[in-house]
Amino acid sequence: MMTLFEATQVEMHIGDRRLFRAEQLRIASGERIGLVGMNGAGKTTLLRLIAGEAKPDAGAVRIAGSRAVIPQLKRDEGTLSGGETTALYVERALAERTALLLADEPTMHLDADHIRRLEKALLAREGAIVVVSHDREFLDRVCTRIWAIEDGAVTTYGGNYTFYRQMRELERRQHWEKYESYVDKRRQLEAAIQQKARKAARVEKAPRNLSPSEARMGKDHYGSVQKGIHQSIRALRTRIDKLERVDKPREPERVRMNVPEAARLGSRIVIRVDGLEARAGGRLLWRDVRFALPAGSKTALIGTNGSGKTTLLKRIVERGEGVTVAPAAKIGYFSQNLDILRPERTVIDNVSDGAAQPPEVVRAVLARLLFRRDDVYKPVGVLSGGERVRTALAKLIVGDVNVMVLDEPTNFLDIPSIEALESLLAEYEGTVLFVTHDRRFVDQTADHILEIRDSRVHVYEGGYREYEEHKLRMAESGDAALEEELMTVETKLTETLGKLSMPGPGDDPVTLDAAFRQLVAKRNELRRMLGKS
Repeated sequence: MMTLFEATQVEMHIGDRRLFRAEQLRIASGERIGLVGMNGAGKTTLLRLIAGEAKPDAGAVRIAGSRAVIPQLKRDEGTLSGGETTALYVERALAERTALLLADEPTMHLDADHIRRLEKALLAREGAIVVVSHDREFLDRVCTRIWAIEDGAVTTYGGNYTFYRQMRELERRQHWEKYESYVDKRRQLEAAIQQKARKAARVEKAPRNLSPSEARMGKDHYGSVQKGIHQSIRALRTRIDKLERVDKPREPERVRMNVPEAARLGSRIVIRVDGLEARAGGRLLWRDVRFALPAGSKTALIGTNGSGKTTLLKRIVERGEGVTVAPAAKIGYFSQNLDILRPERTVIDNVSDGAAQPPEVVRAVLARLLFRRDDVYKPVGVLSGGERVRTALAKLIVGDVNVMVLDEPTNFLDIPSIEALESLLAEYEGTVLFVTHDRRFVDQTADHILEIRDSRVHVYEGGYREYEEHKLRMAESGDAALEEELMTVETKLTETLGKLSMPGPGDDPVTLDAAFRQLVAKRNELRRMLGKS
């Protein structure tokens, strides 16, 4: 295979600081490489090196073959949206049919349908690909090799992103084993030193009632013994000094929070939506929207760009007509403009202001969201986009809220930050409703799915994988109509259950109970007809 890029012992610097070092990197024709690392690690710089747009500060680089580049920052294309501009850049780059395609965040602003189309186009492409992306599902489907920039070094892994994570987890476990072995060995040596020190102390105390000659003989004997003990102690200390030091692996601190009013909400319905409709510029976005969110649920709202996801979130947050919120529910809203932050104040001041959690929990949440040491004292105004997003998310998580409504919380976040947010939401006992195009984030976080499709909101009680399989079964079977009817019945069932849990002024409990029983019977009948009972 033709070598399109080769680098040997290269280093890239920013001023006096070394950004990263790589011993040996090679790109062969047809390879599909995913480039990952934290924001600021040097991913874009490495892409520029591969493209021939930057020179290494040390080492040698050899470049061959034609190249096309999809930049992260794209020029405004007139009236096009962010997603349409990205799609245009992708189409132009693919049309060039170069030996190597370099793509910096090609999924940015694309919805799930457009990302799937991009995946198919890249898989059908014959040339090599190097792609920077924070979309783990995309990296899994497209890439067969991962280059990771971590701790100032580029490490290569053969396999997709999931394989890379498995290898990193194996390395983490091996690190723990080495650390525990080091601690045990050091403890044993230190215990042996203490034991010998006690023995030396006993030897120093000569027996009483000895004659002068016996005392002289004893002194010589005990001095010789004591000297031997101290030599042994010095040898043990030398062994400790020669032990290969292994630092304790860094583990995320577990956060234990008391979510405000969680006990009062119990398992009740916290938000009920009944009969909503919305239009934009005369175009129908959605109509007859009905669903209920149980307390403690994690619900993903998905759909194509322009389908009205943000509009629906705002209608819920504003508590307009058709939206009923439980009295104990306290809603916190994360919007894409990050308007809950004050730029002149520090990270810690922004997050602490209005916090319902003690200072140690605030600190722990910030640490979990990758704010280290003095990072918390930076003014928000000097932070990067990803850092501001993490600050706003931390403020909501520790705030006096028990329902979080999040509009595109993964935008501008790198993969470590996304995975940190996933782990925090998994531990969060409150209710979460969020919009994102990140399929892996939905899969890892959501237990309910709302999809805006064909001007309707389709409700599914279950995770993302199950929902995708459900849609696939509908498409492949001849029972699509029954499946659609089942989804409608289940949506009405959820709505009726919500009304029973939180009845409105005009709701009759007896009538609701009868309707609920009829819907359960209808659901069971449809499940039996579809072979699901």
